[in-house]
This record gives sequence, C-alpha cells and structure tokens, in this order.
Amino acid sequence: MPISGFPEWLPPQRIIEQRFLDKIRSTFELYGYAPLETRAVEPLDILLSKGETSKEVYLLHRLQEDENAKREDQLGLHFDLTVPFARYVVENNGKLQFPFKRYQIQKVWRGERPQEGRYREFLQADIDVINRDTLPFHFDTEMPLVIGDVFRSLPIPEAVILVNNRKVCEGFYRGLGLADTAQVLRVVDKLDKIGPEKVAAALVETAGATDAQAAACLALAEISATDGSFVDRVRALGVTDPLLDEGLNELLQVVETANEHNPGLVRAELKIARGLDYYTGTVYETQLKGYERFGSITSGGRYDNLASAGNTRFPGVGISIGVSRLLGLLFGQDALTVSRSVPTCVVVAVPSDDKRAECDRIASALRRRGIPAEVAPTAAKFGKQIQFADRRGIPYVWFPGEPDTVKDIRSGEQIEADADSWQPPAADLHPDVSAR
Repeated sequence: MPISGFPEWLPPQRIIEQRFLDKIRSTFELYGYAPLETRAVEPLDILLSKGETSKEVYLLHRLQEDENAKREDQLGLHFDLTVPFARYVVENNGKLQFPFKRYQIQKVWRGERPQEGRYREFLQADIDVINRDTLPFHFDTEMPLVIGDVFRSLPIPEAVILVNNRKVCEGFYRGLGLADTAQVLRVVDKLDKIGPEKVAAALVETAGATDAQAAACLALAEISATDGSFVDRVRALGVTDPLLDEGLNELLQVVETANEHNPGLVRAELKIARGLDYYTGTVYETQLKGYERFGSITSGGRYDNLASAGNTRFPGVGISIGVSRLLGLLFGQDALTVSRSVPTCVVVAVPSDDKRAECDRIASALRRRGIPAEVAPTAAKFGKQIQFADRRGIPYVWFPGEPDTVKDIRSGEQIEADADSWQPPAADLHPDVSAR
C-alpha cells in the first residue's frame, strides 16, 4: 500500500532520475566539487539548534527503547544536508583542505504535509564551500553559475534564480529602528503564503513595528530587478545603515556576475528571506517557468556561524537542488519522456533453446564494448521476440546466423554485423530523456 509522501518511481521515471543525477554530478565536478556522503542520522540537539524545524524532524528509536532516554541521546533523520555537512567539517577539519568544496546527493526526511512536489522522503543534490575563519565572497557569486549550468544541461523549462541578501533586509530593518530583525525576517518570508495585509499585521503584533515601519518593510519586499537597478530603488526608500550598504554591494556582485555568465539567470528579489535561521548573507531560491505556483526547486545561502570548533569558525555558502521535488512536478505534468523503459540497447534473439549459449556469448561480446545487451527470455517465434523488444522501446534485435544480422526495428533496416565491431549510433546507446 502506498504511503503518502514517500515516492517510488516506476522504472522509466527512475531512468530519468538517474540521467538527471548524471548531469548534476558531472556539472558539480566540472566546478571542482568533491563527492561526500554523511550519515542519515544526527543527534537531536544538533537538528533542533538550527531554526524552526522541530515539527519536521523524524525521530529514530528502537521498538523496545527506554521511554526515559535522555534527549541528548536521541537521534533524528536529517532534514537537510547543510547541518550534517557543517558537523562533518568540524569533526574532520584536521583532515580537510580549505576552502573545502563538496557535493552531496542523498535522501533527506521532513515530516511536512505531502502535496504535489513536496515529500516526506526526497532526494537533494547540494554543493557547499566552507573555509576557516573567513570565506571570500566570490564563492557566493559562483553558486548561481553552477546551478544555471546544471539546469541548462537538463530538458526542463527555463529557471530563474531569485537572490537576496539578509544583510540588506536586516540593515534596512535596523535603519528603520526595528530591533528584532530575525522576527521581521520570519514574518516577511511568509509574504507569498499569507499576503501583504497579514504580514503587516503580524509585523505590528509580533515584531513591535508601527504601521509606517511595516509599510516600509513591505515596500522593500516589493523590489525586484534583473539588473543593478534595485540598488537605487532601495536607496529611494530613504533608510540608511552600514549593514544595508554592505548587503547591497554583495547582492549587486551576485547579479552582475550571473548576468555576465548567463543573462536572465538571476533576479534580485528582496522579499526572499529563507526560513532557516542559520543564513547570514546571500540567499537563493529558484522558480521554474510555468511552475511558479509550486514554489522554489532550489534554495540555499550564506552561513557564517553554523560551524565552529573552539575559537575557529567555518563559514560557508551552499545551494541545494530538490531533485525529487523537481522531478515530481515534471512527472505530474507529464513533461518528460524517455526513449525506452530499460537500459538495453539490443536484444539477442534466440533461434532455439540449444543456441542460448551462443546467444549469451554474443551478448557478452557486446557488453564488453559498452553496449547494453540482453538475451531474449524464450526461443519464441522471431516476431514475438521483436515484440518483446518493441514493447520496451529497445531499438535493435540481433539475429545469430551465418552471418549474424542486426535489425533496427524502428526503421526495419537489417544489416550484417559482428559482435566484436558493430556499433550503434551514440544516440541509441543509452535511453534518451527529453521534454515532452
């Protein structure tokens, strides 16, 4: 029986997922990110110390576990890959070369309400850069470039990366005279969910804002631009603060670098805050054109205080692709297709049962040369063996004989072939994933 929020893809969907992961992995490695995998569980205290996540954490315990077990001994499944990564860096900092660039592609678990594109168990693909003491800002500008290259390699609609900087928001709120900037950020982050009127009311009620201050916060959140014009629009609001200046300069660098690399890739969106408390500077979210109503498919940001060991800090910046989220949305709209439902490129037909060993040798010769091959399951009539291949989208059927021949069952063309030299077109070697 299916369990809500725990997706299980069909084989053709899984092939699509694997092709996406191949593209993601290869792009990450082109930028110098090294692979890493961390454990699935973390001590509960670590998971609960990084923001408003307590309702989402899945606890792990034995069926017969002592009900009075101390909280510090409890384990939970990780809800993202950044918190485990920060813990890993602290524990292994003596063995790592800094700045440390890594990617992780792993499952994570969140106890939230399942809906289209949102799951309780899902796959994320993260990149992060972390350093000792200080992290050069140019790594913040690199994140959108990597993600932009990933998306350009995939058969998906155009994506726009929305960027902001928490220093802009916090400096602006400080300049307004609002002391509890963290609460203001949390409220403004709900703008798309509850609307400006409720945000304004919540700012007055929970953050001590006056109506004028709440209106100014909303005016900042309305600013959006694909170029550096957002700076003048913020200045026009008449608020000054050193942290605001620092944030505007950083955000401008991100926008200008991305525009040079890939015009239209990023948009400064000053309502973006991100819900997790550990972000301290640049923040990212991504919208897929035509799927904006479903929210962000990648997100991340700068965190200066997430990891430390003694007096040594390990600031970092990272971004995460919600792989299951992205695929779930595209599968839901039937937006992707794959050329076949199995990896097999060629089926070796079996003329009779006593010829199976010979057919196995042919398949082995093809496999040694990197051609995915399987032998037909039975020595049925050739017409039925061709149907076996056709139903699975397998393009070629090999017929042993004197000489051997191979047939492209799509065109009907049949040619003489040798298992030690025949090569299918590169496009046929593996299943092809495309937009529908």
